[in-house]
Amino acid sequence: MPRTEAMARRTYGGRSAADRRAERRERLMEAGLQLFGGDGYAATSIEKLCTHAGVSTRNFYEEFSSREDLLIALHKRANERSFAAVTTAFEDAADAALAERFELAVRTFIQTMAADTRLARVAYVEMIGVSNTVEKHRMAWRKKWWDFMVREADRAVLRGEAEPRDFTLPALAVIASVNELVHHYSLNRGRITLDELITEVVRFSVAAVTAP
Repeated sequence: MPRTEAMARRTYGGRSAADRRAERRERLMEAGLQLFGGDGYAATSIEKLCTHAGVSTRNFYEEFSSREDLLIALHKRANERSFAAVTTAFEDAADAALAERFELAVRTFIQTMAADTRLARVAYVEMIGVSNTVEKHRMAWRKKWWDFMVREADRAVLRGEAEPRDFTLPALAVIASVNELVHHYSLNRGRITLDELITEVVRFSVAAVTAP
C-alpha cells in the first residue's frame, strides 16, 4: 500500500484514529456522567448513552464492556483526581498544624467531589448495590482513602499532635461521615455553605485523631 494511502487510513480531517477514538470515549464518559448522574444508572440504557454521546453501539463496545464498566470508569477517574489533589494539599501544608492540614485537604476533597451534583450522585448513590464487581471497586477505593487517613493520623503522632493508638476505626468513621456529608452538601447547596461543611468535617476529623 502506498504511504500516502496508509496515512489517509490513519487520519481523517487531520485527526488520527487514536484521537477520534479518544474523543468518542470522552463523549461516552460525559454521557455517562450526565445520564447516570441525572436519570440514574438503572434508567440509562446503552442505547440511550450512545444517542446522547452521538456514537454507535459498536463504538460503545470498543471502549467499554458494559454499562458497569463505564460507571466504574467514572468513579475511578473522580477518585484518582481527588486523591491526587488531596495528597498534594497535604504535601503543600506539610509544616502546618493538624487542623490547618485537615481543612485544606477537606476543602480540596469537597471541591473535587461535590462541585458537580451529577458526579456526587454517581459516586455516592448510583454506585451502591449495582453488582459485586462495582461493589468490589467501590470498597477498594474506600480502603485506599481509609489507609490514607490512618497514615495521616500516624504522622500526627510522630509530630506530637496525637497520642499513639489504633486509628483503624476512627479513620473508617471519618471516611464514611465525609462521604455522607459531601453527598448531603451536593443536594443542599444554598442552604449549607461550603465553609460550614468544612468547619464541621474538620472538627470531627481532628477530634477523631486527637481524642484520647
